[in-house]
Amino acid sequence: MIIDGKDKELIALLRNNSRTSTANLARALGMSRTTITSRIERLEKRGIITGYTVQFSDGYERGQIQAQVMINSDPKSSAHIIECLKKNSAVRALHAVNGVHDMLAIVSAESTQHLDEVLDQIGNTDGINKTTSSILLSTKFSR
Repeated sequence: MIIDGKDKELIALLRNNSRTSTANLARALGMSRTTITSRIERLEKRGIITGYTVQFSDGYERGQIQAQVMINSDPKSSAHIIECLKKNSAVRALHAVNGVHDMLAIVSAESTQHLDEVLDQIGNTDGINKTTSSILLSTKFSR
């Protein structure tokens, strides 16, 4: 989908802080609030913007245990696995990957005990044959 330069600037500002007021977005882009509102609505209708999310502070994130879970699965079970893992709030993201593994889940847990429970839930999902987990020790940067 083709978008113009102002849309790209608007998206960058929203990516930085999706709660930025329309007035502040308009000021930053040198446009009217009505124009900004129209552009956002158009981007949403075209499916370019599909939602808004919460970003956590570094302090909160440091209190969480995050892990990458590599998943080997039965290819015919992909849709079932996706639906099951989507229901688990500790699974922050699920990616299809190439190579030895089929999927990569990003997990965030409150404690090692919680992480152990989540890993058991993932491993016990029908269609998942094997998991390999790595706990993230620190994030050097994130975009």
